[in-house]
Amino acid sequence: MSKILYLYVRGGAPLEYAFPRIAACGELHVLALSPMPEAGEDDWRPACTSITERRTDLRGDALVDYIAEFARELGADAILTLSEFAVLMVSQVAAKLGLRGAGPNLVKARDKRLMREAWAASGSPIPAFRRVTSEDDLRKALETLRAPMLLKPAWGAGSVAQLVLNTPDEAGPAWAEVAQALQKGSEVGMNELYQSGTDGDLLVEEIIDSSTEGWYPDSGYGDYVSVEGIVADGVYHPLCITGRLPSIPPFTEVASTAPCALPVDLQRQLEEVSRQAVDALGLDTCGTHTELKLTADGPKLIETGARFGGVLITEEIETVYGLDVIGMLTRQLLGEDVEYPSRMLVEGTRAAASVAVIATDSAGNPWQTTPLWNPGAVDWSSILSEGSTIEESKAFAMPTCQPVPPYDPSGGSRNWLGVFLVTANDAETLRRDCNAVLNGLEAALNRLSLHAVR
Repeated sequence: MSKILYLYVRGGAPLEYAFPRIAACGELHVLALSPMPEAGEDDWRPACTSITERRTDLRGDALVDYIAEFARELGADAILTLSEFAVLMVSQVAAKLGLRGAGPNLVKARDKRLMREAWAASGSPIPAFRRVTSEDDLRKALETLRAPMLLKPAWGAGSVAQLVLNTPDEAGPAWAEVAQALQKGSEVGMNELYQSGTDGDLLVEEIIDSSTEGWYPDSGYGDYVSVEGIVADGVYHPLCITGRLPSIPPFTEVASTAPCALPVDLQRQLEEVSRQAVDALGLDTCGTHTELKLTADGPKLIETGARFGGVLITEEIETVYGLDVIGMLTRQLLGEDVEYPSRMLVEGTRAAASVAVIATDSAGNPWQTTPLWNPGAVDWSSILSEGSTIEESKAFAMPTCQPVPPYDPSGGSRNWLGVFLVTANDAETLRRDCNAVLNGLEAALNRLSLHAVR
């Protein structure tokens, strides 16, 4: 039986979902460089043939050598990860061992500065941007770019440490705030594993003048989407599009939805732009997650990750389209034959969403109270439509009976109180239910607290 080495650090799909699908392809051996989560352990641990937890201060090529030696001793036939922060490390190890992987160009899918430069060279639609490595760099960039502008980490993920800026005099406070946000992210393992010293690598770009007008028939959806796919031996296979609900300022995501409610001809347009973007990065074998903004002049690229979309997107795809994308990629890395759709899928059998609850409503209005977190006791039937379901992901669950913290605009995914898989009979019912969860949970939790007092 094939041996599969999974490099674990924080990030990616929940292990209780991912590990059984990887283990269906061979023996699953885990090398954990950060503590394995306790959440969902009863579900994910039985899928593992072995788990080795190691703590090391090694980084860069020294860590590559360390992991490669571990993989050799194991006799690994494939190595993979689902974490944004470890994909570059895994690609380096795979190359050293002669295994299939994303290839030497993967750095272009991690460093957003290199990504945008590759896209600019290919003529792909992107906003104007500048590299910034100091407060002075940022001030000069703010003097030349069109406001409003977005400052973001070049190696970041999860919308952490992103700030909207308008004038050069905001450079100093913004530089300090981003540094603090990146430090908080590092403390919980949200930092690049292979490349060191990345916290000083930032870029600032013009915020895309986006709109759903001319795309969706109404304004109830977000102004960006993502195309999920797999690159197999250098050939890109777009699989489907996941839509979004409107994000919370500045750019905190709250829900991805499938199937995409856009007209099919517009989905095909997005499919081709994503193909141009992924092809320009020169990847070999990996999952992909390409985000695009919708504008009056057509789609514009935000970024491509050389991994699948996070939170519950892979589960959404399987629920709606029947594609086990984690299993497909694992088999591809093992050199097995994998069947891909001839064109991106646009119709599903059900609708599903990954809903990240934060302490705001769907319009971004902060909660006015700090109720105790206890979603398991909520009467969801009073919130959801008939035939709809909701299930909290164990991997992203905040401890129960803890007061809900206030929303932090620069915190990105650190604001998540819990992530839920919501399913419905159709896309419009799903949208209604996602909004009902975001708008109704504060009151529902407060009702629980009131009943407990009584």
